[in-house]
Amino acid sequence: MTDPDALLRLENQLCFALVTAARNVVSIYRPILEPLGLTHPQYLVMLALWERAPRTLNDLAADLAMDPATASPLVKRLEFDGLVIRERSAADERRLQIGLTDAGRELRVRALEVPRRVMEAVGMDEEQISVLRDGLEPFAGRRL
Repeated sequence: MTDPDALLRLENQLCFALVTAARNVVSIYRPILEPLGLTHPQYLVMLALWERAPRTLNDLAADLAMDPATASPLVKRLEFDGLVIRERSAADERRLQIGLTDAGRELRVRALEVPRRVMEAVGMDEEQISVLRDGLEPFAGRRL
């Protein structure tokens, strides 16, 4: 049986390992994203929009596993930077659609280097990254 005291050691806590890893991953991305003019959260928004745009704020926030109130300022900043546009849906004027500008679409080409540079920074290849990412799915794939 495991020593009960060992279960309470900081270094044995799953939550501590995940929080530390998340903070470190964001710090790895920061200098890579800086030349693109994006923060890590903005990069995530752009990734989602590069996959599918236009889309509603609620849809975007759901795919990013965040509240619309958290996603909204990110979208507004990206709009201010000329990367996205917010406009009323032609089908339903109550809905706000978020789409990409030409500059937002063009930024995707420059962003193609981001994954490779992250892999170089952490010394892992695509398969190793996939295994790690997939291993986190029980935690990342659900909202409690």
